[in-house]
Amino acid sequence: MPRRFDHLDDAWPAGLGRRLGAMLYDGFLVAAIWLLVAVAHLALFRFVIGIGAEAVGTGLAQRLTLQALLLASAFAFFAFCWKRAGMTLGMQVWRLRVQTRDGRPISLAQSLIRFAVAWLSLAAFGLGYLWVLFDAERRSWPDIASGTRTVVLPKAARGR
Repeated sequence: MPRRFDHLDDAWPAGLGRRLGAMLYDGFLVAAIWLLVAVAHLALFRFVIGIGAEAVGTGLAQRLTLQALLLASAFAFFAFCWKRAGMTLGMQVWRLRVQTRDGRPISLAQSLIRFAVAWLSLAAFGLGYLWVLFDAERRSWPDIASGTRTVVLPKAARGR
């Protein structure tokens, strides 16, 4: 049975501001990951496969493989972080955690649903995240679709 997170009674639903702050931080991390993936992809086609510099990135196969790698690398980042600790680095900074309704780490299937619906939420001009302002439990579309909650954790007590 998967472990339960602690501080369940002290956590409260995350608001829009914290979510957007964490998304901004994580956006920078994903951009860095994508930069590394793109460089590796370019090096593969240029130096391993031997495509000329002027032809790199022009073929359909090259574009599709790069797009698939970018999508897969972003999903791997989020799924790993959500399953391991319930939070990405941006979520840690803003003291956010994603968890199941009973306080457990989310599954890989829930991560995939969250990830897919997050893109849909952004494609709908952010409406999926603005939904937090109207939902009584402060849930976004990814929360609702995946059966998860995004909560704010209490500040750590300072020991002297």
